[in-house]
Amino acid sequence: MDLHDHHDDPDDTVVSPAERAVAAARSTWVSVLVNVLLTTVQIVAGVLTRSQALIADGIHSLSDLVSDFVVLYANRHGRSDADAEHPYGHHRFETAASLVLGLLLLAVGIGMLQSAFGKLQAPAAIPTVHVAALWVAIGGLVAKESLFRYMLRIAERVKSSMLVANAWHARSDAASSLVVAIGIVGNLAGYPLLDPLAALVVGLMVGKMGLSFAWDALHDLMDRSADEQEVAAILSTLRDTPGVLAVHDMRTRKMGDLIVVDAHLEVDPSINVEQGHDIAVLARERVMQRHRVLNLMTHVDPHHRPDRDHDTAVR
Repeated sequence: MDLHDHHDDPDDTVVSPAERAVAAARSTWVSVLVNVLLTTVQIVAGVLTRSQALIADGIHSLSDLVSDFVVLYANRHGRSDADAEHPYGHHRFETAASLVLGLLLLAVGIGMLQSAFGKLQAPAAIPTVHVAALWVAIGGLVAKESLFRYMLRIAERVKSSMLVANAWHARSDAASSLVVAIGIVGNLAGYPLLDPLAALVVGLMVGKMGLSFAWDALHDLMDRSADEQEVAAILSTLRDTPGVLAVHDMRTRKMGDLIVVDAHLEVDPSINVEQGHDIAVLARERVMQRHRVLNLMTHVDPHHRPDRDHDTAVR
């Protein structure tokens, strides 16, 4: 989700926390309904058709269901107002939820790998699955891919990294259902090892995605800066503010799906303090209107040092 300056991209509109919360709740409840159905059907069908891969797919759907409730919980608490202990609000609750989702996926993936390795150590005991398992796997694939496209569209519209993570969790399930279907086809064709091998691949996919989500969330919790395009767009807005002659030492850090910015604004040294303050206020208003910025802290400097004739920004 690359963001550009507001006047460069008509679709880059600022989404209010309330709009993001409503969209998150709606899309997540749709996911809950889909995952309840899939979890039940896949696990029951996996047991009845003797397909370990289908059971693994059902467990993956169950992890989706758990993650949905994590998202709903974070969505409720992440929009709480700022208080004495959290003066910037609770926006990082979403980041923490993304970390939990990642760790959940990693744990599920490791469990799948252990189960698949156990089956592969006794290949003679691997049963031939029933053809019904294939139809359940295909149905799961269609349902998960449709859910992924629906959730990702909403996540990109409201610019929520937590919803993006949950959407890609659905895509991982769609990919796993494809692998499961291939494994079941191989089992039916006389290669029984392909069913637990498919479960093994699903475990690897889930674990890898979980590690990726957890790693990204961890970096955001450690005050990772905004991406280069966002930094450049914010810097451009500051530079274009009337009265701002240069900008230096601009820093950004993620606060959930929003950004906190610190910047030094250089102004004409001959103006008075009140005029300098008015320029800083105008710069803050322009940035807050055009970008996903939670707060902009400014420091006004006189523009007279030769080594600061050019704007600089430290992310």
